[in-house]
Amino acid sequence: MPENIAKQAAQQLAAGGLAGMVEVSLMHPLDLVKTRFQVQRGPDDPNRYKSLADCFRRIYATEGIISFYKGILPPIMAETPKRAVKFFTFEQYKKMFLFGSPTPTWVTFTLAGLGAGLTEAIVINPFEVVKVKLQTERQAFTTQKSAFATARDIVREKGLGLQGLNKGLTATLGRHGVFNCVYFSFYHNVKGWIPSVEDPTLEFLRKFTIGLIAGTLSSIVNIPFDVAKSRIQGPQPVPGQIKYRTCFKTIAIVYREEGFFALYKGLVPKIMRLGPGGAIMLLVFEYAYDWLQKYT
Repeated sequence: MPENIAKQAAQQLAAGGLAGMVEVSLMHPLDLVKTRFQVQRGPDDPNRYKSLADCFRRIYATEGIISFYKGILPPIMAETPKRAVKFFTFEQYKKMFLFGSPTPTWVTFTLAGLGAGLTEAIVINPFEVVKVKLQTERQAFTTQKSAFATARDIVREKGLGLQGLNKGLTATLGRHGVFNCVYFSFYHNVKGWIPSVEDPTLEFLRKFTIGLIAGTLSSIVNIPFDVAKSRIQGPQPVPGQIKYRTCFKTIAIVYREEGFFALYKGLVPKIMRLGPGGAIMLLVFEYAYDWLQKYT
Protein backbone atom coordinates (compact mmCIF):
# COMPACT_ATOMS: atom_id res chain seq x y z
CA MET A 1 0.00 0.00 0.00
CA PRO A 2 1.46 3.44 -0.91
CA GLU A 3 2.65 5.43 2.10
CA ASN A 4 0.18 8.30 1.64
CA ILE A 5 -2.80 5.90 1.38
CA ALA A 6 -1.69 4.02 4.49
CA LYS A 7 -1.28 7.31 6.36
CA GLN A 8 -4.74 8.48 5.27
CA ALA A 9 -6.27 5.18 6.38
CA ALA A 10 -4.57 5.46 9.78
CA GLN A 11 -5.88 9.01 10.19
CA GLN A 12 -9.44 7.95 9.32
CA LEU A 13 -9.30 5.03 11.73
CA ALA A 14 -7.93 7.20 14.55
CA ALA A 15 -10.49 9.98 14.01
CA GLY A 16 -13.36 7.47 13.79
CA GLY A 17 -12.27 5.69 16.97
CA LEU A 18 -12.08 8.99 18.88
CA ALA A 19 -15.54 9.99 17.60
CA GLY A 20 -17.04 6.74 18.87
CA MET A 21 -15.43 6.91 22.29
CA VAL A 22 -16.60 10.48 22.89
CA GLU A 23 -20.16 9.71 21.77
CA VAL A 24 -20.66 6.56 23.85
CA SER A 25 -19.13 8.12 26.98
CA LEU A 26 -21.63 10.99 26.84
CA MET A 27 -24.72 9.11 25.70
CA HIS A 28 -24.65 5.62 27.29
CA PRO A 29 -27.31 6.25 30.01
CA LEU A 30 -29.85 7.01 27.28
CA ASP A 31 -28.89 3.81 25.47
CA LEU A 32 -29.58 1.82 28.64
CA VAL A 33 -33.00 3.44 29.08
CA LYS A 34 -33.82 2.80 25.40
CA THR A 35 -33.00 -0.90 25.79
CA ARG A 36 -35.15 -1.20 28.93
CA PHE A 37 -38.16 0.19 27.06
CA GLN A 38 -37.57 -2.06 24.06
CA VAL A 39 -37.46 -5.33 25.99
CA GLN A 40 -40.57 -4.70 28.10
CA ARG A 41 -43.74 -6.14 26.66
CA GLY A 42 -47.47 -5.52 27.15
CA PRO A 43 -49.37 -3.83 30.03
CA ASP A 44 -49.21 -7.06 32.07
CA ASP A 45 -45.42 -6.79 32.36
CA PRO A 46 -44.89 -6.40 36.15
CA ASN A 47 -41.66 -4.47 35.64
CA ARG A 48 -43.10 -2.09 33.06
CA TYR A 49 -41.89 1.52 33.14
CA LYS A 50 -44.67 4.10 32.90
CA SER A 51 -42.61 6.90 31.38
CA LEU A 52 -39.10 8.08 30.66
CA ALA A 53 -39.00 9.87 34.02
CA ASP A 54 -40.30 6.77 35.81
CA CYS A 55 -37.57 4.67 34.18
CA PHE A 56 -34.80 7.05 35.27
CA ARG A 57 -36.27 7.34 38.78
CA ARG A 58 -36.67 3.59 39.33
CA ILE A 59 -33.23 2.69 37.99
CA TYR A 60 -31.68 5.32 40.27
CA ALA A 61 -33.72 4.22 43.31
CA THR A 62 -33.36 0.45 42.99
CA GLU A 63 -30.06 -0.03 41.18
CA GLY A 64 -28.01 3.09 41.95
CA ILE A 65 -26.64 5.90 39.81
CA ILE A 66 -23.70 3.83 38.55
CA SER A 67 -26.22 1.43 37.02
CA PHE A 68 -26.89 3.96 34.26
CA TYR A 69 -23.54 2.77 32.92
CA LYS A 70 -24.42 -0.93 32.94
CA GLY A 71 -23.04 -2.60 29.87
CA ILE A 72 -20.74 0.31 29.01
CA LEU A 73 -17.56 -1.76 28.84
CA PRO A 74 -18.57 -3.68 25.66
CA PRO A 75 -19.39 -0.49 23.71
CA ILE A 76 -16.30 1.31 25.06
CA MET A 77 -14.20 -1.65 23.91
CA ALA A 78 -16.13 -1.78 20.66
CA GLU A 79 -16.59 1.91 19.87
CA THR A 80 -12.99 2.52 18.84
CA PRO A 81 -12.92 -0.31 16.26
CA LYS A 82 -16.62 0.11 15.46
CA ARG A 83 -16.57 3.80 14.61
CA ALA A 84 -13.11 3.46 13.09
CA VAL A 85 -14.56 0.81 10.77
CA LYS A 86 -17.68 2.92 10.17
CA PHE A 87 -15.90 6.06 9.02
CA PHE A 88 -12.96 4.33 7.34
CA THR A 89 -15.14 1.97 5.30
CA PHE A 90 -17.50 4.83 4.42
CA GLU A 91 -14.55 6.68 2.87
CA GLN A 92 -13.50 3.54 0.98
CA TYR A 93 -17.03 2.73 -0.21
CA LYS A 94 -17.33 6.32 -1.44
CA LYS A 95 -14.48 5.68 -3.86
CA MET A 96 -16.05 2.37 -4.91
CA PHE A 97 -19.46 3.89 -5.69
CA LEU A 98 -18.38 6.94 -7.69
CA PHE A 99 -19.40 5.09 -10.88
CA GLY A 100 -17.10 7.26 -12.99
CA SER A 101 -18.31 10.56 -11.54
CA PRO A 102 -15.52 13.03 -10.59
CA THR A 103 -17.32 13.90 -7.34
CA PRO A 104 -19.63 11.88 -5.03
CA THR A 105 -23.35 11.98 -5.81
CA TRP A 106 -26.33 11.27 -3.56
CA VAL A 107 -26.22 7.65 -4.82
CA THR A 108 -22.57 7.44 -3.78
CA PHE A 109 -23.31 8.65 -0.24
CA THR A 110 -26.34 6.37 0.12
CA LEU A 111 -24.61 3.19 -1.04
CA ALA A 112 -21.43 4.02 0.88
CA GLY A 113 -23.48 4.56 4.06
CA LEU A 114 -25.27 1.24 3.56
CA GLY A 115 -21.98 -0.60 3.01
CA ALA A 116 -20.36 1.04 6.03
CA GLY A 117 -23.36 0.15 8.20
CA LEU A 118 -23.38 -3.51 7.20
CA THR A 119 -19.64 -3.79 7.78
CA GLU A 120 -19.96 -2.06 11.16
CA ALA A 121 -22.77 -4.43 12.19
CA ILE A 122 -20.60 -7.52 11.68
CA VAL A 123 -17.89 -6.01 13.90
CA ILE A 124 -20.20 -4.81 16.68
CA ASN A 125 -22.78 -7.60 17.05
CA PRO A 126 -20.95 -9.78 19.65
CA PHE A 127 -20.46 -6.68 21.82
CA GLU A 128 -24.15 -5.82 21.43
CA VAL A 129 -25.16 -9.29 22.66
CA VAL A 130 -23.15 -8.81 25.85
CA LYS A 131 -24.28 -5.20 26.30
CA VAL A 132 -28.00 -5.99 25.99
CA LYS A 133 -27.72 -8.89 28.45
CA LEU A 134 -26.05 -6.63 31.00
CA GLN A 135 -28.47 -3.75 30.40
CA THR A 136 -31.59 -5.87 30.85
CA GLU A 137 -30.52 -7.32 34.21
CA ARG A 138 -32.16 -5.39 37.05
CA GLN A 139 -29.95 -6.14 40.01
CA ALA A 140 -27.57 -3.53 41.42
CA PHE A 141 -24.52 -2.73 39.34
CA THR A 142 -22.16 -3.92 42.09
CA THR A 143 -23.66 -7.42 42.12
CA GLN A 144 -23.62 -7.87 38.35
CA LYS A 145 -21.12 -10.08 36.54
CA SER A 146 -18.45 -8.37 34.50
CA ALA A 147 -18.67 -8.01 30.72
CA PHE A 148 -15.89 -10.58 30.32
CA ALA A 149 -17.61 -13.11 32.60
CA THR A 150 -20.93 -12.56 30.80
CA ALA A 151 -19.31 -13.09 27.39
CA ARG A 152 -17.60 -16.24 28.66
CA ASP A 153 -20.94 -17.60 29.97
CA ILE A 154 -22.65 -16.91 26.61
CA VAL A 155 -19.89 -18.67 24.66
CA ARG A 156 -19.84 -21.64 27.06
CA GLU A 157 -23.63 -22.09 26.98
CA LYS A 158 -24.49 -21.12 23.40
CA GLY A 159 -21.24 -20.87 21.46
CA LEU A 160 -20.18 -18.24 18.95
CA GLY A 161 -23.00 -18.74 16.43
CA LEU A 162 -26.41 -17.20 15.85
CA GLN A 163 -27.76 -18.54 19.15
CA GLY A 164 -24.69 -17.40 21.08
CA LEU A 165 -22.33 -14.47 20.75
CA ASN A 166 -23.72 -13.59 17.30
CA LYS A 167 -27.37 -13.79 18.24
CA GLY A 168 -29.49 -11.20 16.44
CA LEU A 169 -26.98 -10.61 13.64
CA THR A 170 -29.66 -10.12 10.98
CA ALA A 171 -31.41 -7.47 13.08
CA THR A 172 -28.09 -5.75 13.76
CA LEU A 173 -27.34 -5.73 10.03
CA GLY A 174 -30.75 -4.15 9.42
CA ARG A 175 -30.31 -1.62 12.21
CA HIS A 176 -26.86 -0.42 11.17
CA GLY A 177 -27.39 -0.73 7.42
CA VAL A 178 -30.55 1.39 7.44
CA PHE A 179 -29.21 3.90 9.98
CA ASN A 180 -25.97 4.62 8.16
CA CYS A 181 -27.63 4.66 4.75
CA VAL A 182 -29.89 7.53 5.89
CA TYR A 183 -27.30 9.14 8.23
CA PHE A 184 -24.43 9.59 5.80
CA SER A 185 -26.63 10.28 2.79
CA PHE A 186 -28.60 13.03 4.55
CA TYR A 187 -25.59 14.65 6.21
CA HIS A 188 -23.30 14.83 3.21
CA ASN A 189 -25.99 15.75 0.69
CA VAL A 190 -27.55 18.50 2.82
CA LYS A 191 -24.13 19.81 3.89
CA GLY A 192 -23.33 20.19 0.19
CA TRP A 193 -26.57 22.04 -0.51
CA ILE A 194 -26.24 24.52 2.38
CA PRO A 195 -23.24 26.83 1.80
CA SER A 196 -20.49 26.88 4.39
CA VAL A 197 -19.73 30.10 6.30
CA GLU A 198 -16.42 31.69 7.28
CA ASP A 199 -17.31 32.27 10.93
CA PRO A 200 -16.04 29.16 12.84
CA THR A 201 -18.89 29.23 15.37
CA LEU A 202 -21.60 29.50 12.73
CA GLU A 203 -19.90 26.80 10.64
CA PHE A 204 -19.83 24.52 13.68
CA LEU A 205 -23.54 25.19 14.30
CA ARG A 206 -24.33 24.54 10.61
CA LYS A 207 -22.64 21.13 10.72
CA PHE A 208 -24.04 20.27 14.18
CA THR A 209 -27.61 21.08 13.11
CA ILE A 210 -27.34 18.96 9.96
CA GLY A 211 -25.78 16.12 11.97
CA LEU A 212 -28.51 16.40 14.62
CA ILE A 213 -31.26 16.08 12.00
CA ALA A 214 -29.39 13.22 10.30
CA GLY A 215 -29.12 11.29 13.56
CA THR A 216 -32.78 11.94 14.41
CA LEU A 217 -34.14 10.85 11.01
CA SER A 218 -31.93 7.76 10.98
CA SER A 219 -33.18 6.78 14.44
CA ILE A 220 -36.82 7.09 13.39
CA VAL A 221 -36.32 5.01 10.24
CA ASN A 222 -34.31 2.17 11.78
CA ILE A 223 -35.93 1.70 15.18
CA PRO A 224 -38.08 -1.34 14.24
CA PHE A 225 -34.82 -3.20 13.55
CA ASP A 226 -33.47 -1.93 16.88
CA VAL A 227 -36.53 -3.23 18.74
CA ALA A 228 -36.17 -6.60 17.01
CA LYS A 229 -32.49 -6.74 17.96
CA SER A 230 -33.23 -5.99 21.62
CA ARG A 231 -35.98 -8.63 21.73
CA ILE A 232 -33.78 -11.30 20.12
CA GLN A 233 -30.74 -10.52 22.27
CA GLY A 234 -32.65 -9.79 25.48
CA PRO A 235 -34.50 -12.17 27.82
CA GLN A 236 -37.20 -14.29 26.17
CA PRO A 237 -40.78 -14.04 27.57
CA VAL A 238 -40.71 -17.67 28.75
CA PRO A 239 -37.35 -18.87 30.11
CA GLY A 240 -36.02 -21.78 28.07
CA GLN A 241 -38.32 -21.08 25.11
CA ILE A 242 -37.07 -18.96 22.20
CA LYS A 243 -39.87 -16.78 20.86
CA TYR A 244 -37.84 -14.15 19.04
CA ARG A 245 -35.49 -15.73 16.48
CA THR A 246 -35.04 -13.79 13.25
CA CYS A 247 -35.33 -10.10 12.45
CA PHE A 248 -38.46 -9.91 10.28
CA LYS A 249 -40.27 -12.66 12.16
CA THR A 250 -39.68 -10.76 15.41
CA ILE A 251 -40.96 -7.53 13.87
CA ALA A 252 -44.09 -9.41 12.72
CA ILE A 253 -44.65 -10.92 16.19
CA VAL A 254 -44.29 -7.56 17.95
CA TYR A 255 -46.64 -5.91 15.44
CA ARG A 256 -49.25 -8.68 15.71
CA GLU A 257 -49.21 -8.98 19.51
CA GLU A 258 -48.50 -5.40 20.63
CA GLY A 259 -49.44 -3.16 17.73
CA PHE A 260 -47.62 -0.85 15.33
CA PHE A 261 -46.35 1.60 17.94
CA ALA A 262 -44.60 -1.19 19.84
CA LEU A 263 -42.08 -1.18 17.00
CA TYR A 264 -41.15 2.35 18.11
CA LYS A 265 -40.56 1.57 21.79
CA GLY A 266 -37.58 3.46 23.13
CA LEU A 267 -37.78 6.04 20.35
CA VAL A 268 -37.57 9.07 22.65
CA PRO A 269 -34.36 8.04 24.49
CA LYS A 270 -32.97 6.77 21.17
CA ILE A 271 -33.51 10.17 19.54
CA MET A 272 -32.20 11.93 22.65
CA ARG A 273 -29.05 9.84 22.31
CA LEU A 274 -28.49 9.52 18.57
CA GLY A 275 -29.77 12.95 17.53
CA PRO A 276 -27.04 14.89 19.34
CA GLY A 277 -24.85 11.77 19.43
CA GLY A 278 -24.94 11.51 15.66
CA ALA A 279 -23.93 15.15 15.36
CA ILE A 280 -21.13 14.70 17.92
CA MET A 281 -19.72 11.70 16.03
CA LEU A 282 -19.63 13.45 12.67
CA LEU A 283 -18.11 16.63 14.06
CA VAL A 284 -15.49 14.87 16.18
CA PHE A 285 -14.52 12.77 13.16
CA GLU A 286 -14.32 15.73 10.78
CA TYR A 287 -12.38 18.02 13.13
CA ALA A 288 -10.08 15.24 14.34
CA TYR A 289 -9.44 14.05 10.77
CA ASP A 290 -8.69 17.60 9.61
CA TRP A 291 -6.30 18.07 12.56
CA LEU A 292 -4.52 14.80 11.84
CA GLN A 293 -4.13 15.69 8.17
CA LYS A 294 -2.54 19.02 9.11
CA TYR A 295 -0.26 17.94 11.94
CA THR A 296 0.71 14.31 11.34
